[in-house]
Amino acid sequence: MQNNRASNNKGSFGAKVLSNKATRKRYWRLNLELDAAGSQLFLHVKPGQFAEFDLAGVSLPPAIAIPAELRDAACRQIILRRPFSFSDVKLISDPAPSPPAVSAEVLYRVTGPATLRMTTLKPGDQLDIIGPLGNGFSVPAGKNRAILIAGGMGSPPLQHLAEYLRAHHPDTDVVVFAGARSLDDFPFTVQVGDDGTCVPVEFARLGDRAYVATDDGSAGFHGFVTELAAQWVDENAPDPNETIIYGCGPEVMLAAVAGLAAGHGIDCQVSMERMMGCGIGLCQSCAVETAPDADGGTVYKLCCKDGPVFDSKEVSFRL
Repeated sequence: MQNNRASNNKGSFGAKVLSNKATRKRYWRLNLELDAAGSQLFLHVKPGQFAEFDLAGVSLPPAIAIPAELRDAACRQIILRRPFSFSDVKLISDPAPSPPAVSAEVLYRVTGPATLRMTTLKPGDQLDIIGPLGNGFSVPAGKNRAILIAGGMGSPPLQHLAEYLRAHHPDTDVVVFAGARSLDDFPFTVQVGDDGTCVPVEFARLGDRAYVATDDGSAGFHGFVTELAAQWVDENAPDPNETIIYGCGPEVMLAAVAGLAAGHGIDCQVSMERMMGCGIGLCQSCAVETAPDADGGTVYKLCCKDGPVFDSKEVSFRL
């Protein structure tokens, strides 16, 4: 699919559940087939864009399947849509002569009443979705090396980006650093060899060099993923003119990613996260503080509309 610029087209459409499976405790992989309208819209989706899911009518799981810490929250009414990025978007039918059909994959973690309901979705169920929304990652001309740094649930849009780079920029050297608190906190598959080596399968299968870090040392490098990435950058000294860093994860991690990029003069794009009630800039609930204006005044932009992907130099990290 062509993907060189963000599409201004967005809309409401339906999606059919193809599969919905737990990958490990609290982590699930949802595959959807978009209807004709959604497929047309998503032909030009950019990695890092997102969509808003209507989950108000989705059923709760049986009481025995609800974690104790979510039992009180589980019965809350789901009023607002929930935003989700995509780990993969692909064309699953020839667009000619028939209308195209597009599938989309969502990795999600059960954290509250909405994602808890998502676990009950089964093949054939229908969802109402608005998207694609926001601005995704871009690939500047002249960049032949991409460093992807993912923290925890920040991996899905970077998986989509890795797929896109392999399909549309096959000569780009892609290096991936994926981190989490522990081995059990990765939303994707990690293979651990007898010698202790770790392979993040979803990235490695693309032929990318991929490295794992865990805060507790249960897999891969013992420490923060940004420490591992900084070590690699120091050892390999990539040319700043030919390199770009992409980051997605907790904000404290993104601040470190931005610092790493600035310290080596490397361009960097970061995907920010905020509570996004509407996803289209109406509710003004997802403000991100950015660089001051010419008079030194504070400037805010909306994560859902101006982002979620920003140039790292544009963001004022207040941690």
